[in-house]
Amino acid sequence: MGLSRFALGHPGTPLRRQLVEAVLRGLKTATASLLTDYVPYTEEPLPIVGQRYRMVGFDDETIGIVETTEVLIVPAAKVDLQFARDEGEGFETVADWRTAHERFWSDRKITDETRIVCERFRLVDVLTQRV
Repeated sequence: MGLSRFALGHPGTPLRRQLVEAVLRGLKTATASLLTDYVPYTEEPLPIVGQRYRMVGFDDETIGIVETTEVLIVPAAKVDLQFARDEGEGFETVADWRTAHERFWSDRKITDETRIVCERFRLVDVLTQRV
């Protein structure tokens, strides 16, 4: 399959399992990443609206196809409540979202100005229910 990888969390972790299950159940339609995770800081290109990706499961196996529907790059202080809720992890406030993401990105310093890639997506196809 020639599609680029769409991975949530780190492989083989309970968080990866939780996030993939949330996508499969239709609860997670957004994800956040740091702008420094993409070109020119790494070799990973920014997601592109309309592009499809192969979503990987717990062990990096392909389990579905997602399509990016929106990409916004905003300072961390501008992430809004709707986006936080669309991440499907039960965040009730933006502060909850920020705390969880600062913990996930604990190897980086996150400030109000840190650029966040806010990506919305839709699940196009499920290839297997194994997560």
